[in-house]
Amino acid sequence: QVQLVESGGGLVQAGGSLRLSCAASGSIFSIKAMGWYRQAPGMQRELVATITRGVSTDYADSVKGRFTISRDNAKNTVYLQMNSLKLEDTAVYYCNAEIAVTRMNIFYNYWGQGTQVTVSS
Repeated sequence: QVQLVESGGGLVQAGGSLRLSCAASGSIFSIKAMGWYRQAPGMQRELVATITRGVSTDYADSVKGRFTISRDNAKNTVYLQMNSLKLEDTAVYYCNAEIAVTRMNIFYNYWGQGTQVTVSS
């Protein structure tokens, strides 16, 4: 069984910073891409940033230059450093990972439970 556990969300003033972490645990053989998504009230879930095992990254245009995704493969953990936060960054942030649990290398998508980020004026 695989679990993704996020931490680091909270309340921050506009212009401030937060760092999210997501640790994958359980019967993990290999992890490919990891990423962060977010969902604001009444909106669809959207991609924030992704990172491959080889640390190639991709970002939503709305967060480029402000957010940085990174990962520690030894710890099966992905991070999201969020700087210069804006009111519109308020959302529940979800961690995602493509994980294989056996040597057959069949990868499935796993999601964390979400962590709330609230940016106030």
